[in-house]
Amino acid sequence: MTINSCHVFRRLPAVLVAMLFPSLAFAATDSGDTAWILTATALVLFMTLPGLALFYAGLVQSKNVVSVLMHHFALACILSVTWVVLGYSLAFSGDGAWVGDLGGLMMANITTETLNGTIPESVFAAFQMTFAIITPALIIGAYVERMNFAAVLAFSVAWLLVVYAPVTHWVWGGGIMASWGVMDFAGGIVVHTTAGTAALVIALVLGKRVNFPQSVAPPHSPVLTMIGASMLWIGWFGFNGGSALSAGQGAGMALLVTHIAAAIGALVWMFIEWFRFGRPSVVGAATGMVAGLATVTPASGYIGVPGGIILGLGGGVICYYAVDLIRGKLKIDDSLDVFAVHGVGGILGSLLVAFLALEAFSGGGLAEDVTATGQFMVQLSGVIVTAIWTALATFVILKIIGMFTALRVSKDVEVEGLDLAQHGERGYHNT
Repeated sequence: MTINSCHVFRRLPAVLVAMLFPSLAFAATDSGDTAWILTATALVLFMTLPGLALFYAGLVQSKNVVSVLMHHFALACILSVTWVVLGYSLAFSGDGAWVGDLGGLMMANITTETLNGTIPESVFAAFQMTFAIITPALIIGAYVERMNFAAVLAFSVAWLLVVYAPVTHWVWGGGIMASWGVMDFAGGIVVHTTAGTAALVIALVLGKRVNFPQSVAPPHSPVLTMIGASMLWIGWFGFNGGSALSAGQGAGMALLVTHIAAAIGALVWMFIEWFRFGRPSVVGAATGMVAGLATVTPASGYIGVPGGIILGLGGGVICYYAVDLIRGKLKIDDSLDVFAVHGVGGILGSLLVAFLALEAFSGGGLAEDVTATGQFMVQLSGVIVTAIWTALATFVILKIIGMFTALRVSKDVEVEGLDLAQHGERGYHNT
C-alpha cells in the first residue's frame, strides 16, 4: 500500500476504517499526538504526586506534614476511581447543556478502537482524569491543619461530581458555555475558578486555625516547597501544552508562554518582597511562579509571547496583593492562599484572554465577527456563573457532610497536630 493511500484511509471515520479494513483499525490514530498526550498525562499527574503534595507540605507546620501528603495521595486514588465510574461520563457524555449523561458510565464505551480526535479515547480520558485529580487537590491548601480526614474524602468525591464534572461539561464537553464561545484553553475557569472559589467557601465555613494569625507558624520547610514548586513548573508544560491535544504548533506556543509567565511571576513576587522587606524569599518566588502559571493557563493556547509576558506581570502583582487582602486585611484563613493565587490568577487570565488573543498582541485572534469587548463579556459571564455555582454547591456539600461527620478536628487534635492523631505517623523523628 502506498503512502498516499494511507493518507486517504486516515481521513475516514475510525469505525468505518475498522469495518472495511480491519488491519487498519488504528490508522486514524496519530502516533505523535498520542505520544505527546501520554507524556502530558504523566506530567499532570506528576503535578499532584509529588509536586503539589510537596509544595503544600513544606508550607505547613512539621506536625501536619504527613496529613498533607496523605490528603494528596488518597485523593489521587479515590478521585481516579470516581472519574472512571461516573465523573468522565458526566463531563463528556451526551449533548445536555448543563451536565452529561450516563452513557459513559464505568467508561464502558471506551475500547482500544475508540478515538477522540487523533488520539485514543483511553488516552484522552486518562489525561482528563489527571485534571480531575489536581483540581480538588488544589483545594487542600484552604483547609490544611484542621479538616477531618473522613470529611476530606467525602467532600472531594462529592465536589468532583457536583461541581467539577458539570463545569467541565459546560466548557469542554460541548455544554452551555461552549455554545457561548467561552475561551478556556487549559482550565482558568474549569480548574482555577472552581478550586479558588471552593477554597474561599471552605475557609469561611471551617473557620480559622487556632490563634490565627498571631500564632500560626511560618512554613516549616521552604526546601520542600521549592522542590514541589519546581515539579509543578515542569508538570505545567503537560497541563497547558497537553491541552492542545496534539503535538503541533499550538502545543509549542502554549508551552513557551507558560514558561515565560511562570518566570516573570516569580521575579515580580521576589522583587516586591525585596522592596518591601529587604529580603526575597524562596517561598515568595515559588508562590509568584504558581501565580504566573495559574494566570496564563486559560489563555495559553490563544496568545503569543507578549501575552505571556503581560499575564506573568499581572498575575505576579495582582495575586500578591490579593494575598495581602484576603489573609492580611480580611483575616480569612485560606491557609495556603488558594483563592488569592489560583482563583484570582485563573479569573484574571480568563478575562484578559479576550484582549491578549488579538493579533495586536501576537495572539491567534478571536472567532469571526467577535469583538474583544464582546468576548470579554462572554468570559465574564462564564466566570460569574461558575463562581456562583461553585460557591453554592460547595456550601451545600459541606453542610450535608457535616450532618454525618465532623468537618473539623477538635482543638486538642489541632494543637497536637493531625499527623499522629489522624494517621499515627510522624514526618520527622528526633534523634
